[in-house]
Amino acid sequence: MSDEHNHSVAGYYGNTVIQTPNIDALAKQGITFDTHYCNSPLCAPSRLSLTAGKYVSHVDAWGLTSQLPDPEIASLPRVLNAAGYKSFLCGKQHYDYNRRYGFTEVGGDFNNWYQTGLGRRRPPTYLEQKQLSPRFQGFHPGNRGSTVEHDRRVTAGAVEFLSQDHASDEPFFLFVGYLAPHFPLVVPEDYWRRYEGKVENPKIPDGFLDRLPLNYKVQRAGFEEIGVPDDVVRKGRELYYGLANWADNEIGKVLAALRAHPEIAENTVIIYSSDHGENMGEHSMWWKNCMYEQSSRVPLVISWPERWKGGQRRQGASSHVDLVQTVVDIAGAHAPDDWNGDSMTRWMDHDKTAWKDFAVSEYYAHNTASGYVMCRAGDWKYVYHTVIDKDHPAEHELYNLAADPGEFTNLAADPKHQARLKSMHARLLKEVAGDPDETEQRSRRQLSQGYNRTDPRPGNSVTDNEG
Repeated sequence: MSDEHNHSVAGYYGNTVIQTPNIDALAKQGITFDTHYCNSPLCAPSRLSLTAGKYVSHVDAWGLTSQLPDPEIASLPRVLNAAGYKSFLCGKQHYDYNRRYGFTEVGGDFNNWYQTGLGRRRPPTYLEQKQLSPRFQGFHPGNRGSTVEHDRRVTAGAVEFLSQDHASDEPFFLFVGYLAPHFPLVVPEDYWRRYEGKVENPKIPDGFLDRLPLNYKVQRAGFEEIGVPDDVVRKGRELYYGLANWADNEIGKVLAALRAHPEIAENTVIIYSSDHGENMGEHSMWWKNCMYEQSSRVPLVISWPERWKGGQRRQGASSHVDLVQTVVDIAGAHAPDDWNGDSMTRWMDHDKTAWKDFAVSEYYAHNTASGYVMCRAGDWKYVYHTVIDKDHPAEHELYNLAADPGEFTNLAADPKHQARLKSMHARLLKEVAGDPDETEQRSRRQLSQGYNRTDPRPGNSVTDNEG
């Protein structure tokens, strides 16, 4: 699993500029999912949802400072361990320093956050920034970027693990957590040079920014990303391409270490995905945190030639809770009854098998005035922005992605689409089994209270409120 990989910046998703040869090769040997979503477009909530097999609103995983409500929760690694596997983690999962949820960590200590549970909303009037974010000053080539240095250690740990003799051991589940292509956008110069002058800047329709939902206007000010100069946008996008290319190269080293042991490799399912996307300046937004395709939609490739013919694609909408169910199903384990999602194995076995074609993503984290929830069904995407206060009611977004892949024309107020909007809203509420407005109020209470921790903060712990 990479971090912050925009699904469109990959050769296997049709991008002819980016070089991702290793995952392209994996896609040729597996099944590529064309409409796959994270369950929250932010690191910690997305990874906690993946760990728990549940939507973030079902485990109160609101933001970067969150942890799962029970350290002994029936997690994905614990479910696999109960079925005879041994689960290992090498790299980022954004876990608290004293929680691994059933994983045995290898390769080093990559998860040393001190999760406070604290957070807050921005007021709806927070629409101006005092400065441009310092993050944009950090766009440059280099060999010592924190992302690159982190991931070199991840690769070394994963390669070392796979170099061991696993042939006679119990089956293993290895989760390799990369940080790239997450900012800071610093990558070795030769990777940047490959894309210098080759990545076009986003095209923003006139008047579009005035029509943004209020939450996204607040978010742009909160992340101090209003008015990024065109040359900085271009440089950032080029560097991002370089980081995606660099990450693919690191993943290739891990795959090569696995294939050096063919007796293991032929019986190993390989899965590639990301915890969320990256806006890359599209819609004049950066990082993630929103429900546009660049942020909430993620790559997914599943490869096991022993069972599935390579080069296949699946079009229907799916999400990470479905992926978790699929992993458990492949392993012959049994998911708890209260998990969300559905296994995709029958759909993978037979492409004509009926699939629900429905995915949900939620965001109740920082730098926004209220939480919001998205669902995708067929060509349509619906986003519900919860009530901010008595003066700022709920907002709605509705897009036909077949006709409007850029998500520039919000049809939510069009009388012709009211039946569809109401139908998708009802299906969304049924899927998350709750009212997002009530969830928003619960998240506000919990974020204001935090966890009231009494354990001392370790010297090497990290508190990350920006992500």
